[in-house]
Amino acid sequence: MTNQQLKLRSMIVTALFAAIIGVLAQITIPLPLVPITGQTLAIGLAATILGSRYGTLSVLLYLVIGSAGVPVFAEFSGGISKLIGPTGGFLVGFIPATFIIGFYMEKVGFTFKHAMFANTIGMIITLSFGTAWLKISAELTWVQALASGFTPFLAVGLIKAALASWIGIIIRKRLVSANLLFSAHTNVKQESI
Repeated sequence: MTNQQLKLRSMIVTALFAAIIGVLAQITIPLPLVPITGQTLAIGLAATILGSRYGTLSVLLYLVIGSAGVPVFAEFSGGISKLIGPTGGFLVGFIPATFIIGFYMEKVGFTFKHAMFANTIGMIITLSFGTAWLKISAELTWVQALASGFTPFLAVGLIKAALASWIGIIIRKRLVSANLLFSAHTNVKQESI
């Protein structure tokens, strides 16, 4: 199989991941303090499986589709107002988080340990963007913004980081071995689980 064919397959998988993010964003577990969605889990999976380039492209495609009004954001919502509203910082934070998760693993290896570290950093990046945006748009103090946009999501974020790392490494390894995912970084370590 040529590199061009592998790149085409990677682009198809990228588009598929934009759809997966949209589907997982609709999964909500209501909890007393904050609801938990599958959206950030999907972001971690995209970065872990696809790496920096294609993972980021899948997130950008997801955000473009949602901004155009397709109801792919949490709670079947869409539109540009979601990106510029109080929670828009979390959505925008997905872009650097995905890139950094993928970039880190491309440099050090696609292992569970590295994926867990990268996904934890990605979670912190997303929460930081979201908290800063929430503070500015809702005119909150830093204490209020941290209390409502950062702290309540840490424990669940770590669980999602672990799930994205574990599931992502398994799926990535299988996609690469089946030639369904282009791996320009074949020299990095891929751990079997």
